[in-house]
Amino acid sequence: MSELGSEELEEEGESDLGEYEGERNEAGERHGRGRARLPNGDTYEGNYEFGQRSGQGIYKFKNGARYIGEYLKNKKHGQGTFIYPDGSRYEGEWANDQRHGHGVYYYVNNDTYTGEWFAHQRHGQGTYYYAETGSKYVGTWVRGQQEGAGELIHVNHRYQGKFMNKNPVGPGKYVFDIGCEQHGEYRLADAERGEEEEEEESLASVTPKWKANKITELALWTPTLREEPPPPEAPSQEEDAGAEATPELEEEALPLPEGPEGETDLKPVEDDADVREDLPEYGYDPDLGEDERQPARGTGVWAHTPGGAALRPPSLPALLPRGP
Repeated sequence: MSELGSEELEEEGESDLGEYEGERNEAGERHGRGRARLPNGDTYEGNYEFGQRSGQGIYKFKNGARYIGEYLKNKKHGQGTFIYPDGSRYEGEWANDQRHGHGVYYYVNNDTYTGEWFAHQRHGQGTYYYAETGSKYVGTWVRGQQEGAGELIHVNHRYQGKFMNKNPVGPGKYVFDIGCEQHGEYRLADAERGEEEEEEESLASVTPKWKANKITELALWTPTLREEPPPPEAPSQEEDAGAEATPELEEEALPLPEGPEGETDLKPVEDDADVREDLPEYGYDPDLGEDERQPARGTGVWAHTPGGAALRPPSLPALLPRGP
């Protein structure tokens, strides 16, 4: 991740020195559109305000670097693109002559960083893409280093955990595309070391070692929702079919045939015992077929219908006789 910052390329401060062609104000200051060749060999072409670079402009360094963007009081401020001598470039926000805000840095080795910047350094949330391997880091940055929660994504697997000083540290897990996860942690080796070895190791960067402890199935992330009572169980298809086949006798009463004087002969039915006592009232002719049985005159209760469907007496609390 080679990076040549513009802090190594100081721009020449504007003054009356050097050559200038352009607009001036009443006080004789460079003001408006103009072009200047500075004493150190750099050139600037763009807007001026009261003798200082302000607004849109192009600054070219004598070593080949150049800045194309916004200025405020001789400093890069706002949106701008800086192209460095090695071919790398930064496109994004500037503040007080430094990379600050959101921007994209294109490195000379084709790596890229897209994310937040603070005081010329990668700081905040950002994504670094490694062109050689196709891997990328997505997560938190602190003062130019990978630090905090992050995810290192490779071609066929990824690591999720915490990072410190560009290295993973502590608990984490590897997620594989084949549908499993390996849980474990990164920790320093526990081997015994002498004082000289410890001093030498303190000077060099220590790479944590991965210690796996279990493998599980792939766990998909789901948001945590408030628990709700389970819905009532839906009736099965057989129950639905039975419900359709059985007429709703309690909701739809059978027609009540009238007697000769316009009154019904039905009495309140309270239980099955009463029904059995009334059974002899059914008119039954042994000479008639099974499907031709008719109710006794004036009972209003069918033992069998012409279609052959057997109906039981309606189980209502009471059937009141109709009035005149």
